[in-house]
Amino acid sequence: MTYKMRILFFCILTLILNSCQNQNPNLNKSGEDELKSLEVEQTLDKDLVNFKDLIYVPIYSDIYIDNNNPEHLLAATLSIRNTSINDTLYISKIDYYNTGGTLVKNYINNTIILNPMATVNYVIEKEDTSGGSGANFIVEVSAKNRNTRPLIQAIMIGQFNNKSFSFSTDGYSISDKTPALKTDKK
Repeated sequence: MTYKMRILFFCILTLILNSCQNQNPNLNKSGEDELKSLEVEQTLDKDLVNFKDLIYVPIYSDIYIDNNNPEHLLAATLSIRNTSINDTLYISKIDYYNTGGTLVKNYINNTIILNPMATVNYVIEKEDTSGGSGANFIVEVSAKNRNTRPLIQAIMIGQFNNKSFSFSTDGYSISDKTPALKTDKK
């Protein structure tokens, strides 16, 4: 084999091997993890926070279709959207729990600042079975304006035989918003 043929063979082999690798869907254009790249070191002044909420988001890593095929894996995308035109949303927690309620992973260590009308997505790949059928995210958000409300959803995508399907779940607040009872002492 000539020198040029060896180089050509090596280039083709390298191209084939690189194309077979799974690309991480959570990397930004710079090759950084999407969530980690948005984290900031600054802390939010708690006196300026007028809205704070803890959101539960159900995730289905797998579902059961029939008795013969008991489990089908799903890819899931957590989508956090700042619905405010003017106000910034602060995300201080994104925790992933499995079916048994055990913490699987803390996705962020520092606060993420989500600009007005911005969205951040994070994919749980189909092959990641750590969550199970009853997995969930707990997302803590806050804002300076009490009217700022995020939209947090999960989108699951799967395939069975030659059919594909998708469905979504909405996150909902699990914060205790019950006002304290006032008692009049006479």
